[in-house]
Amino acid sequence: MSFTDKRSVGWLLQQFQLKPGKPDIFAGLRSLLILGVPIGVGIVTGHAATSAIATMAAWFVGMVNVEGTYRQKAMAMSAATIGVTVVFLIASLVSSHLWLAIPATFLVIFIAGLASLYGNVAASVSLVTSIMFVIALARFASFSNFSTLIQHCALCLTGGIWTTVLSSLLWVVRPDAPVKQVVARCYDSLSKFVDLAKERALNPQDLQEWTQRFLQAQDIVTQDLTFARSVWTAMWTRQRGANLRGNYLLMLIEDVNQILNSVVALSELLAIASTGQLYSQLQREIEQAIEQLVIAVQMLSRGIAKEKNLVRLGDLDRTIEALEHQWQVIRAQVLNQTVNVQTDEYAELLNLKKITASLTNLAQQIHIDAEIIADFKQGKQRPISQRKIAPPTQSENSTIIDTLRNNFTFDSVLFRHALRLALVTTVAELLASVLQLPRGYWITLTALVALKPNFGGTSETTVQRVIGTILGGIIGIGVILLVKNQLANGVCFLLLVFTAMSVRSLSYSIFTILLTPAIILLLNLISAGDWKIGILRIVDSLAGGVLALLGSYLLFPRWERQQLPAQLEKTIRANLAYFQQVIANYLHPKRGTFTDSINTLRHQAALENANATAAAQRLFSEPRHVQGEIEPVITLMVYIRSFFSSVTTLAEHMREFSGEYQFTELNRLTDTIIQVLENLADALQQRQPPQKLPPLDNYLETIHGQIQQLHTVRLSEIATNPNALTTPTLQAVREQTPLSIELERIVNEVKVIHCVIARMQD
Repeated sequence: MSFTDKRSVGWLLQQFQLKPGKPDIFAGLRSLLILGVPIGVGIVTGHAATSAIATMAAWFVGMVNVEGTYRQKAMAMSAATIGVTVVFLIASLVSSHLWLAIPATFLVIFIAGLASLYGNVAASVSLVTSIMFVIALARFASFSNFSTLIQHCALCLTGGIWTTVLSSLLWVVRPDAPVKQVVARCYDSLSKFVDLAKERALNPQDLQEWTQRFLQAQDIVTQDLTFARSVWTAMWTRQRGANLRGNYLLMLIEDVNQILNSVVALSELLAIASTGQLYSQLQREIEQAIEQLVIAVQMLSRGIAKEKNLVRLGDLDRTIEALEHQWQVIRAQVLNQTVNVQTDEYAELLNLKKITASLTNLAQQIHIDAEIIADFKQGKQRPISQRKIAPPTQSENSTIIDTLRNNFTFDSVLFRHALRLALVTTVAELLASVLQLPRGYWITLTALVALKPNFGGTSETTVQRVIGTILGGIIGIGVILLVKNQLANGVCFLLLVFTAMSVRSLSYSIFTILLTPAIILLLNLISAGDWKIGILRIVDSLAGGVLALLGSYLLFPRWERQQLPAQLEKTIRANLAYFQQVIANYLHPKRGTFTDSINTLRHQAALENANATAAAQRLFSEPRHVQGEIEPVITLMVYIRSFFSSVTTLAEHMREFSGEYQFTELNRLTDTIIQVLENLADALQQRQPPQKLPPLDNYLETIHGQIQQLHTVRLSEIATNPNALTTPTLQAVREQTPLSIELERIVNEVKVIHCVIARMQD
């Protein structure tokens, strides 16, 4: 989503668009089985209403959002099973007394809200647990006698166990399937990222819009890569070492990182080359080569997922050959007119050579990955001694108590959210009870689901849920009025559940539209209701959405404008550390010495860039009167990301750098850039204007003079001895030209970043 989408009607329409991808048919079928068995048992035994307890428990446990190994899924579902059973018991004990039900609601929701401190899985478990508590309190819980209570809790436990067992059937049969899936997803998102690089080769007219899509795609690949590493680690770190399949999967994961970096550098080279006159002569071949790279990466994704040899690279090889041939033609045309060749034109030629080499290297990397997939399928041994195969590093985790203690303060966003969630849910429960609203717990449920830690997330979820509920309610009312047969209603219910769960990962809005009539039909089947159920659900959802928005706006808001400087500081420091390590390699070239450090720092900078972009998106979704000035934030994000791309290009160029020739001002220029970035981070931390910008252009002028001198000497060599293939001057030109170009871009980026931060601080 672009930075400006949320200011238009287009944002509303986007909430109902499907994300890229295919419906998860397996999830739909699994949901049918999860719900069909307890419902069928209830109908056969004549206890349809009672079986609804097991059905609800099975459904909620199945909706726990866990991606990872089967062991992680089983643990999360087991925790959810215990959680829904415990809250059902609590709801049964307090449901008969309002003076007990209200404080119990506050405590249960507050504790569940704090579970978000421990990650997304804990948050997902706590959400379904909270939903079960609200529904149980209103619909199923009743402490009439001890034996009935035990029976109902047993049904709840049985429903959760049924879902957990069903979902874990593949654990033993295909233990590495989750890792394969996430690695295949990495290559799928990588193919979309490479495809955007193809658009850059075409010189898109709306460069700002392309940049936003390119950065968003880059963040998706980075996030998928991080998740793939974590899943791989969870799968194999319990063993002394990964097996053969584990090593192959890790090699494929790390190759995603290498291809990602190469494409970032390629995009930077295309941005530089596209302004020159020679670029048009090679543009078609570049476009075709990138297009074949996209197809090849997509084939890699399918090959990993299906363990089949689906990778055919003949077309890719032919486009690379055509690209290299056309570059040789351009080179011959330029150098045959040596007398008239200008140094700028020679620099363009070198940049086209760099692009050609980059695409050739990417094609070679694709070939290597295709061979890895073939060996992976056949179980062949592969020489990996020169590649470091080790578990990705993991940060030390704090204990549960330490995490809770550190966040038990109003300075913690998640503590504020847990308290806000508990208060809003309790108020909704109190209103529904005091006013004796029919099915008033739907108000509570809507507020519970819609309320998010930030106002933007709350407003987006509320819009999706309320509009989805209205449309879904209309569908549910229509089905009840038109279909009078209970069996037919049951079939409609199962079809709606199947479709809703299949598209859940693609669109929350469409999921809500389909889920609403399913719930209406389920309640109609259980309690023989009528079409008025749909009207009540629509009205209650509207009331719950209003409560969620009011709670998010009025109760302890922590506006993103207040938190953004801290995130920007972290982002600048992460990019600075990455820049320092790359420049250290240029100043003290030792091949391979700092490779691991650079990879680690690059990944950390990429994650912080993604975090800063997400923070900016949250800022843009907040009320306009609290946003402040937005344009500087957009500009700052774009130029920080441009700085990262320039540094990545330098890191990729480092493979060709011998260090035998050095710019005299390189050390002083880079030291000054480092000092500027450190001062900018300090200015954000201290909320003060930065210091005056030092004269960076003076150092650049000296470097430009040296590179022009190198080009002049090299052109003289070509004129006097055109057959000389390699000379010290040629090596210096090839090494230093890309370095000088990127240094100039970095200086310009730092200037803009400094100007924007000075403006923001003022």
